[in-house]
Amino acid sequence: MRADVHRAVIDLLGSKSWDELGIPLVAERSGVHQATIYRRWRTISGLIDDVVTEQLARSSPVPDTGSLRGDLEGWAVKAAEDVSGPLGIVFLRAAVLATRTGEESGQRSYMVERGAQLRAMFERAVERGERPPSMGDLLEVVLAPLYFHALFFNRPAGAAHARALVARLLVLSELAPQLDSE
Repeated sequence: MRADVHRAVIDLLGSKSWDELGIPLVAERSGVHQATIYRRWRTISGLIDDVVTEQLARSSPVPDTGSLRGDLEGWAVKAAEDVSGPLGIVFLRAAVLATRTGEESGQRSYMVERGAQLRAMFERAVERGERPPSMGDLLEVVLAPLYFHALFFNRPAGAAHARALVARLLVLSELAPQLDSE
């Protein structure tokens, strides 16, 4: 049932406007009764959140290469690929819209899950004696530019650009202690 509903959401996000997307349409497309969908996900935002969480978990695990640079580059390159994929923009726009609905407070579950995975990557780096960046810096220096390219330039940033963003992040992370002491 969950797979049918998810497949329906993905199909609809690719073919309908945001205003047209709703649980009744998902129910019709999936063959799952509306009441079941409402009971499980409550809102279309909750349903989209679940779809995005599932897609990220399945297609984009956070890598463990044995080095902070390798992990960050692998993650950034995969993020760039995901955003440039056939459903990347659709999911990115869905995620942006879902966070603006005001239906639920707090972070979306895919943000919480991804944050936990990235924190685990940082903890591994610390255990190896490496100094990871802050989560905020990672989001601002690497992820935001990748999303910006996809949303506003209508073209993906690409693997080389993703690696360059990681290099910039690592330089900034090394400079941060020096700047704090000045």
